[in-house]
Amino acid sequence: MKKRLLTALISCSAIVLAGTAMAADTIKIGFNIPMTGDIPKVGEASKFSAEMLKEDINGAGGLEVGGKKYMLEFIYEDNEAKAESAVTTALKLIEKDEVLAMIGPNSSKQAVPAGQVANDNETVMVTPWSTNPDTTLDRPWVFRAAFLDPFQGPVAVNFAVKTFNAKTSAVLYDLENDYSKGLAEIFKNVFEEKMGAGSVVAFESHGTKDQDFSAQLTKIVAANPDFIFLPDNYNQVALIVKQAHQQGFKGQFMGSDAWGSSELMTLCGDDCKGLYFSTHYAAAGATGATKEFIDRYTEKYGYTPDDVAALTWDATRIVLKAVQDTGGLSGKLRKDRKAVREAMAAIPSFDGITGGMKFDEQGDPIKCAVVVKISNEGTFEFAESVCPE
Repeated sequence: MKKRLLTALISCSAIVLAGTAMAADTIKIGFNIPMTGDIPKVGEASKFSAEMLKEDINGAGGLEVGGKKYMLEFIYEDNEAKAESAVTTALKLIEKDEVLAMIGPNSSKQAVPAGQVANDNETVMVTPWSTNPDTTLDRPWVFRAAFLDPFQGPVAVNFAVKTFNAKTSAVLYDLENDYSKGLAEIFKNVFEEKMGAGSVVAFESHGTKDQDFSAQLTKIVAANPDFIFLPDNYNQVALIVKQAHQQGFKGQFMGSDAWGSSELMTLCGDDCKGLYFSTHYAAAGATGATKEFIDRYTEKYGYTPDDVAALTWDATRIVLKAVQDTGGLSGKLRKDRKAVREAMAAIPSFDGITGGMKFDEQGDPIKCAVVVKISNEGTFEFAESVCPE
């Protein structure tokens, strides 16, 4: 009896040790993304892109770090496109799931508060899509793969003035969204500095859950602007553009990178054809590694990847490069998290599928923006590239 009990204990110990060894050979990365809520397509794009990358690496035997191969485990958590959920999701990934690093949130509304959690808990966070400066400001543990709104705002202004021959503009934005509100204010300041005081003839706001924009659009249409700047998420854009046309507005719109979802044309249809927006890459006409990514993603998932998918690919690859640059993992989570942060901060530049980028002291990339035109076929076509001076 004692012999059988000893044998059983030895077998159990072997299983536990084997499980520990397997865990030690796995790198866990958390994804704080909106799989439900207002912008579920953003979460889907991030997950699909990450899964494709994980399959590549694990299919090749894992990620080599310091001469050792590690299998990747990606943990996807739904932040419901809510700021408070993004905070609790970040805490779960850090404390319960014990991830080495985090990708996301994407939207600035969630990325700004989640970034504070990541920084306080000394865990690297890389947001693929957030362009609000506050996401990374004075947070050494938080990085991004996207350009910033103080750069995007002037891009939108200069393109609209040149292309539309615009002298006046109107702005409609989401008052509850850090991204939308911040970019709207930057645009207004830059446009009025360029065109003169009062050239923004209407500056209207709405709530995130609003469906009826008739009151704001009545004021805007009455002001007769040359174009409307609309720094809103794609789901809101579709409603606003349709309602503006119903009110008789025949002018142009200028959008921002939050338009870039593949879902935009499904929701907006003909109303959005011929419009422009600034973003991170243009799928139509892409070449090299970018085209390879687009072709693979399209074949695998059945639709063209949007900027969120491409930025998630870049953001995840940057994190994995930092993991490799540590030279080896100790198995001690806090120590390894610190090593990854130091490696992230030491990356001078990175060639991504959304373009080359160099990182400044805030962890923000210096990179080019792209303006795209929505064609009559509903595709996002390259119009021009604008790079930092």
